[in-house]
Amino acid sequence: GPSVARGVFEESEAVVSTQSTGDSLRQSWSTYYSNTNFVFLVIDSSDTERLTIAKDELYKMLKHEDLKKSSLLIYANKQDIKDCMSSTQISQTLNLKSIKDHPYHIQPCCALSGEGLQQGLEWVTSQIRGGR
Repeated sequence: GPSVARGVFEESEAVVSTQSTGDSLRQSWSTYYSNTNFVFLVIDSSDTERLTIAKDELYKMLKHEDLKKSSLLIYANKQDIKDCMSSTQISQTLNLKSIKDHPYHIQPCCALSGEGLQQGLEWVTSQIRGGR
C-alpha cells in the first residue's frame, strides 16, 4: 500500500505519498490526488516493456480533475545501468511534448548514488517560487 512522509527542502514543506504500481493498487491512486501540486513519476530507464504502462497511467492521471493544476517531475531512474534509455528517449516514448496543461521536467537520475535527485527537487522549488 501507500506510504506517506513529510519533509522540508529549501524551506518548502512537502507531504509525499508513494504509490505501488501493482495492477490492483493503481485503482486506488486517485484517493490521494486531492490538494496535489506536484506529481513525481519515477521511470525505470532499463525497463522498456513497462514504459508503455507508465505512459498510459501518466495520461490517465493528468486527465483527473484533482490533478488539473499539478506540475510533473519525471525521474528517469537507473541511468547507471548499461544500455538504459536516455531521458530523451523516455521523453519521446512518453510523448511529453504533447503535455500542454502541466509544467513538466524530466530529470535523469540514479537513486542508488543520489545523482540527479537534487536537481529534480530544485526544479520543483523553482516552480513553487514562480507561483506554480
